[in-house]
Amino acid sequence: MMNEIRLLLGKPATKERGRLIKAIKDLQSRHGLIAQALDARLVVSERHIHFAVHKALSAFSDGRNIANDAAMEIMRYASGERQIERALVMGVSDQTRRIALILAKTDGKTSWPDDREICQIIEVDGCGCSSDPGAVKDIFHISSQELEAAGEERIEDLVIERVALVETYR
Repeated sequence: MMNEIRLLLGKPATKERGRLIKAIKDLQSRHGLIAQALDARLVVSERHIHFAVHKALSAFSDGRNIANDAAMEIMRYASGERQIERALVMGVSDQTRRIALILAKTDGKTSWPDDREICQIIEVDGCGCSSDPGAVKDIFHISSQELEAAGEERIEDLVIERVALVETYR
């Protein structure tokens, strides 16, 4: 299965979480793609998201998924959590100032949305991933001892390790 993934980062087009989620669901329906919005403070890198999406979609295609929805499975993996309820901390809230919008196609027939559709969800800022190290350490349960041993520059690897371990927590 060949997946195409796009990661867009920027300000949510609306501050109302309900309207944002509806716009994302509408986009999914119109294009037949998978879409998920995460709090960008907790996304350490494109590699983090690409790895999480790959693991989530593999779990889905192999019948190892926990969530009933591929977008929720992506959030679960991206958060490094087995339980959906705990994974929701990666999601957007009314206080989220910047989002990471993940778009994924699992077949070659699905079309990408155009800029007009995208701007109803996100104002892309071109600033890339800029996570909050304190929030990342907290959400991914990275201890100061672990960070001291691995080094601050390896926080991305520690997060990706959490993503990889999601499927081992059975």
